[in-house]
Amino acid sequence: MELLKQTGKARVAGRSPLQDYLRELLAKADIDLGGDRPWDMQLNAPDVPERIFAGGNLGLGESYMDGAWEAQALDEFIYRLLRARLAQQVRPRRLLLHYLKARLFNRQTVSRAKEVGERHYDLGNEFYGAMLDARMTYTCGYWKDATTLDEAQEAKLDLICRKLQLEPGMRVLDIGCGWGSFMAYAAEHYGVECVGITISREQTEHARRQYPELPLEFRLQDYRDVDETFDRIVSIGMFEHVGQKNYRTYMEVAERCLKDGGLFLLHTIGKNQRSHGNDPWIDKYIFPNGELPSIGQIGDAVDNLFVVEDLHNFGPDYDKTLMAWYRNFEEAWPRFADELGERFFRMWRYYLLSCAGAFRSRDLQLWQWVLSKGGTGGVYPRVV
Repeated sequence: MELLKQTGKARVAGRSPLQDYLRELLAKADIDLGGDRPWDMQLNAPDVPERIFAGGNLGLGESYMDGAWEAQALDEFIYRLLRARLAQQVRPRRLLLHYLKARLFNRQTVSRAKEVGERHYDLGNEFYGAMLDARMTYTCGYWKDATTLDEAQEAKLDLICRKLQLEPGMRVLDIGCGWGSFMAYAAEHYGVECVGITISREQTEHARRQYPELPLEFRLQDYRDVDETFDRIVSIGMFEHVGQKNYRTYMEVAERCLKDGGLFLLHTIGKNQRSHGNDPWIDKYIFPNGELPSIGQIGDAVDNLFVVEDLHNFGPDYDKTLMAWYRNFEEAWPRFADELGERFFRMWRYYLLSCAGAFRSRDLQLWQWVLSKGGTGGVYPRVV
């Protein structure tokens, strides 16, 4: 397919019935096809409507990666699409197999769970170091009193420590520890010892090198293989990789590993209703085999295992976090352009900005659950 230069100003000559129908749909979201506002859609190739109506979200994302269309403010374009609920009006048959597989098969088995580590988290520590904050925290920041990304991430880490009521000498398990930012912060500021598990070799090696002087142990290990007890458990941004067929198993592992009266904090992205599978574009290009839970699905998984002490939603803060990551990514891109290429740039731009739009529209949420094993013996204090 021959595309025009990706200037955002190119136009495609001629009209088609599908293009007219796309124009009608976009108008419901206050988006013009060929308009001059930052969130308006510019077509650089004539087959974009066909690709969108044939592939839905997958066709929309892939055609953007190919340079077939442009929107200057991509985050605002996605925000408007989702607020107008246009995705529900485009349900291609070709995606039915994607959702059927998610419903029928366990796509997050022990062997398959490693795939997201290899394909996403092992992109390289230099790449993520350029995009993230100084501690390399790849989860939503807490912007209540913060003005910078570093401040928001430190505030989030401290919020979790306070919610867990950490005390010196406690032993903490971090399920999905990433590059070790929480563990290091908790050890430095609250005097605890931590064991962290991850399925990313790059993260494990980086964390071991970064914090040799702290009482931290980093393991390349699946959560299902942990069988020892801890005073506290935390999981920050890992539950999205567990999958609904494993939610109960995950909670049973956490319950088994937590001492009586202990606290478990679960920090996870969530969606507003039960459904099967992840967004097909995200699943194919960013987080293979991922799945976002609903409140009801998490509730089902903790039944008769934990007491829910607190549930805190600060989803809009993920919009701010993603936009900060995007600014860092764009600024650092010249360092990686030759190695990763233009199509990767457009893929990563689409990922960060479309997710920002999704949180801005409140289509996605960010929850922190505080769960106790057997109750706290009193009213759990609200921590913000």
